[in-house]
Amino acid sequence: MSEQQARAALVVLISYCFCVAACASTSIPKPREWPHQFHSILMMNYSGELQIIDLWYDWTNGRNFNIIQKQLDPNVVYDLEWNNGTSFYYTLPSNSNSNSDSDYTPYCSSAQLQVGILRPNWLDGANYIGQRHLDGFLCNVWEKVEFLWYYEDVVTRRPVHWLFYTGRAAHVMTFEVGAVLEDAKWQAPAYCFGTTNYKTDRLADNKRKASI
Repeated sequence: MSEQQARAALVVLISYCFCVAACASTSIPKPREWPHQFHSILMMNYSGELQIIDLWYDWTNGRNFNIIQKQLDPNVVYDLEWNNGTSFYYTLPSNSNSNSDSDYTPYCSSAQLQVGILRPNWLDGANYIGQRHLDGFLCNVWEKVEFLWYYEDVVTRRPVHWLFYTGRAAHVMTFEVGAVLEDAKWQAPAYCFGTTNYKTDRLADNKRKASI
């Protein structure tokens, strides 16, 4: 190969490398799929109304659990969802001991929905907005059907925050990949199945207000 041909080949190689680098730098980021099993603690804020949600996501076993603690509320709310569309929303008798209302009775409502729990790839098709700083993290941000804005840490790719169109905001405090809640904790109480006299007539709207 002549010197002129070598130089020409080098120019082509350099141009190719620049092209690859440019294409890589302009590629649109995609959100990471959710792990099939994880545990996360979320701090929720909706117009100043605060909650802590203990979230257990278990796609492997087709179930999702939101354990909801409202600020200064003695009664923890349990929002249990299964992939077959069955959903339970209840409190437990043990939570009523410290309630100032002596007539308080634990309740449960159930529903059969047309869809199951969120899939690990539920963010597929989300619209990439760009990068934003939030909660001390540089995040990639996506918008999903004008319903939710999802923030993911650029470095670790862990979820940091998501914001609903209603203004309801979730701040991710912990994110434990692979953590699984023991099977016994997934059992809804007997009164969810009408075997006792506990209340079973709570409106499903209560679930929409308290769950994520």
